[in-house]
Amino acid sequence: MSDLDLSVIIAAYEEEKNLPAVLDGVKKTLPDLRQLIVVDDGSKDNTARVAEEHGAQVIRHETNRGKGAALRTGMAAAKGDIIIFLDADGQDPPSEIPLLLEPFETGADFVNGSKFMGRCKEGAISGLNRIGNLFMSWLINFLFKAGITDSQSGFRAIRKAKIAPIPLTATEYEIETQMLIRAIKHGLKIVEVPIIREKRLHGSTHFNRIRNGTRILFLILGEYFSGDK
Repeated sequence: MSDLDLSVIIAAYEEEKNLPAVLDGVKKTLPDLRQLIVVDDGSKDNTARVAEEHGAQVIRHETNRGKGAALRTGMAAAKGDIIIFLDADGQDPPSEIPLLLEPFETGADFVNGSKFMGRCKEGAISGLNRIGNLFMSWLINFLFKAGITDSQSGFRAIRKAKIAPIPLTATEYEIETQMLIRAIKHGLKIVEVPIIREKRLHGSTHFNRIRNGTRILFLILGEYFSGDK
């Protein structure tokens, strides 16, 4: 791993209690990391200050613009050859980042961490969210002839040179879906690896099952019928 040029991007909205463990875990796992970016998406708490105190490069949105907008801001600032995406809530153990990096040695362009290939610990995902994720993954596989097990994973790594030319417009939680579908459309070599999904460290998710689930579904259908890359 030491010879890989890496940028880690974390989108954070009011995650001051979760960030210390996440950021310290990243630095412990990747001591030679080139760039650790936290995009503070309009938080009203001390997310930005905590991120800075734990060694992150902080980019701030003055207002909450959504996870997709935050990740796209981070991607624009990323300098590493490989971009690692990690959620701020502590559900994805930073110690598992090496699992995402191994497939790049054999030519992968996009490595997706799959909790369904791995293991979800108690409290890591609700029954309804599990069903929704599995359905969205099935739909993507059916429409785009893919073989993905966890389409909504926020724990993934991508070659910057491969993802940079692909236009991304999603502003909310549908960003993972758009990124994945457009990678499929562009013929990127996608590999999934098993990961562990932990229970959230503190607080509750900002994901709204109805609103965001509907946006993800409409995005999948829109990507299929538009034919755009």
